[in-house]
Amino acid sequence: MTVAELQAICHTHAGVTESIKWDNHLCFCVGEKMFLVTAPDGFPVSAAFKVTDDEFDELRSQPGFAAHQYLGRFKWVYLDDVRRLDAAQWRHYIGESYQLIFAKLPAKLRRQLHA
Repeated sequence: MTVAELQAICHTHAGVTESIKWDNHLCFCVGEKMFLVTAPDGFPVSAAFKVTDDEFDELRSQPGFAAHQYLGRFKWVYLDDVRRLDAAQWRHYIGESYQLIFAKLPAKLRRQLHA
């Protein structure tokens, strides 16, 4: 997967915005809340995203995955190389991360984003 392919997947969801944070991290947000963070300037390209409680434990046991250094307590995982997942897996994890973050947004904002 490339960053451009990840961007395309992210933008299939309503209200997604992009921003650069911490000098070189491309962040994908909904309602100004991050759901995917990439480091496109590095090689290999790494990423971090939110997962369910069950997937958090499962993914951490797979090669290349770890609890995110700062966001792990909120069930975010770090992936050392975005090429470890195929397109179908990325669609699943990006969609899930988006939904987990979207669900925590205020009801009014959720309605506006899906209007």
